[in-house]
Amino acid sequence: MNDQARFVPTYTEYQVQRWQDGRSTAATDRVAEEVPASLVYNGIPHVVMMVSPADLEDFALGFGLSEGILTRREELYVTEITPVNDGVEIRMDIDLLRFIPLEEQHRNLAGRSSCGLCGAETIDQAIRHPAAVGKGVEVTHAAVHTAFAQLAERQALNAVTGAVHAAAWALPDGNLVVVREDVGRHNAMDKMIGAIAREGRSFGEGFAVITSRASFEMAQKAATVGITLLAAISAPTGLAIRLAEETGLTLVGFARGTQHNVYANPQRFISESR
Repeated sequence: MNDQARFVPTYTEYQVQRWQDGRSTAATDRVAEEVPASLVYNGIPHVVMMVSPADLEDFALGFGLSEGILTRREELYVTEITPVNDGVEIRMDIDLLRFIPLEEQHRNLAGRSSCGLCGAETIDQAIRHPAAVGKGVEVTHAAVHTAFAQLAERQALNAVTGAVHAAAWALPDGNLVVVREDVGRHNAMDKMIGAIAREGRSFGEGFAVITSRASFEMAQKAATVGITLLAAISAPTGLAIRLAEETGLTLVGFARGTQHNVYANPQRFISESR
């Protein structure tokens, strides 16, 4: 199915009353849309996520990879996206060896009133510890700011609505090759990961930039797929820093203007003169 197929628009115009400078006027506002997306693996529902209704095939692949359901794109055979009720259903056929752990997890959770974070039953399931990342990319500090400057210019949906996050993939010189947006920062990350995987690019040959805080989940997703440098416009959390230290991920926060903080593994930054 067409990757750009949309079942509802990414934004809707609403008539509003705008209060400004002591007076009220009629105005039109563009509001970001979100829909529930049910992820179904080999006929078994796994989780429902609230997403922006665009780039859903990228999201399906990226979520599978970043959550450790899949280890490579070839393990996802078929993706079908269908409108259902007020949302969409993303049905995927995956490799049997990757499906068996999901089926076992689903069996363990059957009959429970709450399944926790993305189907996780225990803290150990939610707080995964990815393997160490590879040597990865080397970049200058200036490349990080090049990437964020380009990202600010390429957030088309956010420019219209002011309501969505973005995640982007940059080459070592900071030039962006993929930008994805979503109402959820994790979803934007998954969409970017899926797009990079579908293009057959290596996660060790570039770096990721995000317009959100560097939470544990964002660092976990990055390390799981082998991203070696993650730069965020806002702050990291302590748990994210410790995960970055554990996995070898270079973690950057507060990347704004011409400054940023490197919280873990600064060895991937090189001088401008090299």
